[in-house]
Amino acid sequence: MHFKTIIEPFRIKTVEPIRQTTRAEREQLLREAGYNLFLLPAEDVLIDLLTDSGTGAMSSGQWAGMMLGDESYAGAKSFYKFEAAVRRITGFKHIVPTHQGRAAERILFGSLLKPGDIVPNNTHFDTTRANVEYRHAEARDIPVAEARDPARVLPFKGNIDLAALEQTLSDHAGRVPLAMITVTNNSGGGQPVSMANIRAASEVCRRHGVLFFLDACRFAENAWFIKTREEGYADRTPLEIAQEMFSYADGCTMSAKKDGMANIGGFLALNDDALAERCKNMLILTEGFPTYGGLAGYDLEAIAVGLEEVLHEDYLQYRVRSVAYLGDILTANGVPIVQPPGGHAVYIDARTMLPHIPASQYPAWALSLALYLEGGIRSVEIGSVMFGRQPDGSEKPAAMELVRMAFPRRVYTQSHVDYLAEVILYVNSIKDSLRGVRIVSAPEVLRHFSARMAWLGA
Repeated sequence: MHFKTIIEPFRIKTVEPIRQTTRAEREQLLREAGYNLFLLPAEDVLIDLLTDSGTGAMSSGQWAGMMLGDESYAGAKSFYKFEAAVRRITGFKHIVPTHQGRAAERILFGSLLKPGDIVPNNTHFDTTRANVEYRHAEARDIPVAEARDPARVLPFKGNIDLAALEQTLSDHAGRVPLAMITVTNNSGGGQPVSMANIRAASEVCRRHGVLFFLDACRFAENAWFIKTREEGYADRTPLEIAQEMFSYADGCTMSAKKDGMANIGGFLALNDDALAERCKNMLILTEGFPTYGGLAGYDLEAIAVGLEEVLHEDYLQYRVRSVAYLGDILTANGVPIVQPPGGHAVYIDARTMLPHIPASQYPAWALSLALYLEGGIRSVEIGSVMFGRQPDGSEKPAAMELVRMAFPRRVYTQSHVDYLAEVILYVNSIKDSLRGVRIVSAPEVLRHFSARMAWLGA
């Protein structure tokens, strides 16, 4: 028989207590943190959806694998196990471990970019954009037009605009060392990219002699969406789909803290021998020897196991359905979200929910503060605080004002999600009373991590 309830495909063996706080306590905690959820102590958060990066629960297989960690400086057997796991999925020749994804980005862009270069992408996430701009290059976002409409329901809103990619490569020949596609498209609402779009983008890049890379942080979730939404893939396994995705690319960057199912780690994978040599030399300078890359041997073991587990169909079905479950509740109750729900997060459309707060008063940031104040929920703004400051120092409203609630892997149960839904629906009922915020102080780069804010009128 087919039962409609999708259960967690695991049993809970170890639990971590959650400290309850009162609204008055949270009001004081926000004040002390400069109204920045990044600056809150984690123990004062009831349900932490700030990120799904490195916050998941590792399996018994991963913990067992960590006991096998070979901590040799060079040539550790744990590296070769890690290398084999990555190569089985990606097929790339050179596998370069890093301590996390942004290190892979820094090494790749440091080896390829010069001032004035352009890197097209469906949508760069924050550290990717910052690492491109640190090289005085342009991070150019060219998603399909439908991606800008949160309410539009389409199966692959994460796609790159192929016509814009073609025009960018034609108009700026010699200034585009590589193009990228982020799977899934995090800044665009966690939306997947179709295999047809990946294949076509690869063909455009090859025709222009431009390297094509995937930002592969959530490659397994993207593979599941292809399996369930794209014609011709229903009978393919997630592994087979992932292997095809990577076959169209010249390399990838990866934060193993997402679909590597680990608490730390990442890698850069690529085929070009000369580029790999430059990247490995930079790795030695800043991360470590190429067979450990800033990671302990036990981290390499955990990632090797995680990369196998993340492609299990029962896990992926549960993972995607857990997010859709919250999205369905919010949609049924009139809360505007990016449609359809993504694979790792639900994104509330703060611009639509709070039309009385202009972008200059950071509505998504204000909404994220309200979710914490009323229910102890920590989320993250993906809007004009994160993306409003331009490389020349000017301000420009972000394309969308979103509040992302990212689900850590294998951490929360349905009752947590039901509570989360209650909090969001309550905040939606008092939305007209919410006010905007202003920036009190902020650094030049990645300001959302450490900016200090204040309520307007306070």
